[in-house]
Amino acid sequence: MQRWLILAALALGACAAPSDDIAARRSAPTGQLPPMKTFSIARPRAPARPNALIAKDFLDLAFRMESGRELPVLTRFAEPITLRVNGAAPASLGPDLAALLGRLQREAGIGIRRVPAAAPANITVEIVPRATLQRAVPQAACFVAPRVDSWEAYRRARRSRTLDWTTLARREKVAIFLPGDVSPQEVRDCLHEEIAQALGPLNDLYRLPESVFNDDNFNTVLTGFDMLILRVYYAPELRNGMSREAVADRLPAILARLNPAGQRPAPPPLPETPRAWIETIETALGPGTAPGRRRDAATRAVAIARGQGWSDTRLAFSLFAQGRLALAENGELALASFLQAGQIYAGSTETRVQAAHVAMHLAAFALSAGQPDAALGVINAHLAATARAQNAALLATMMMIKAEALDDLGRPAEARAVRLDSLGWARYGFGADKEVRARLSDIAALSPGRRP
Repeated sequence: MQRWLILAALALGACAAPSDDIAARRSAPTGQLPPMKTFSIARPRAPARPNALIAKDFLDLAFRMESGRELPVLTRFAEPITLRVNGAAPASLGPDLAALLGRLQREAGIGIRRVPAAAPANITVEIVPRATLQRAVPQAACFVAPRVDSWEAYRRARRSRTLDWTTLARREKVAIFLPGDVSPQEVRDCLHEEIAQALGPLNDLYRLPESVFNDDNFNTVLTGFDMLILRVYYAPELRNGMSREAVADRLPAILARLNPAGQRPAPPPLPETPRAWIETIETALGPGTAPGRRRDAATRAVAIARGQGWSDTRLAFSLFAQGRLALAENGELALASFLQAGQIYAGSTETRVQAAHVAMHLAAFALSAGQPDAALGVINAHLAATARAQNAALLATMMMIKAEALDDLGRPAEARAVRLDSLGWARYGFGADKEVRARLSDIAALSPGRRP
């Protein structure tokens, strides 16, 4: 908390947003980039929430869709579950998929394995061009559909009840569609979220701080909480066709068995998230909306959150969205929004990666304001959490800011080493070399000491 209060002092010198109008720096590499870096075995934290809250979370995740429609019964696959990949998969997909399936087997106890593309499978992952996917579903980076096993089958069934999840009695066949012409991190993120939804919950809840089942997209790989939810989904005490009430009766004993550390008193659950706030956030952050309308929507989201009396992560996310969208027009509002969001995220161990996202923006303000020592301190405090969350794009950006801060502090040898290290992560996080170079040039443009 003290870090955020110290950073508030930067408001006097950093009210203008970091500018993108400065020519590329001499730090941008002109030769071949270093090899892509990848993450080792995941080290998820155990769920921090009491079992009584997790039980409510499970019911809301399992018996409702993102649209708000109720699901009448629990549905899941009969094990063992098979999965195949069709289409022009990028090279990174194989290792990332193998790592994910291994985690699902170990951490969620789910019997799932990959089979050859020609074999029948319960889950088909089909690679399609990004433009093709977004013509069909403009707001989705990737998605899952029931009762189909190919893109052509999905297109034929688009306007039929075939794709209606609420009509399922059990899960037998689903297809996941994801783009292959995006960064390795985007492909991996789609694998985690869509395979998790193919196996279990179809809903997302903005109140969940440490989960991929949250449309804030801060957590991009399955967390310890998510693996517990999936383990409960496939617990032997549950079966296809059970009602919400029947599942609720069994959850306390299941959670006591699977998560004994969660057997402790729980605070009152957070109030429900109104559709008005969800729709406003979707307008603010969704594609295809004019910038002014998006900024207005973010302002409304903050107003709704305050009107609801929230002080949790939903208010913080509203402020974060407002800060991001205000960057180009109102640096003072952006900085104030990030500082307030950061204070909320700093108050919980469940929101380390959220705090890191805020810290990256605050460090950019500090660097642009000629405060490289402050920028360096903020970045160093959040690098470990970012690496643990396996977010290469954020990690690379933070390391690039750190390199610029080190240069401004007269430590060029350290700056070169950090910058070189950042490029390997950037190749995983941003993909194409031109995207990596563009990000490096944008970050270099923040430093007053490097401006022409």
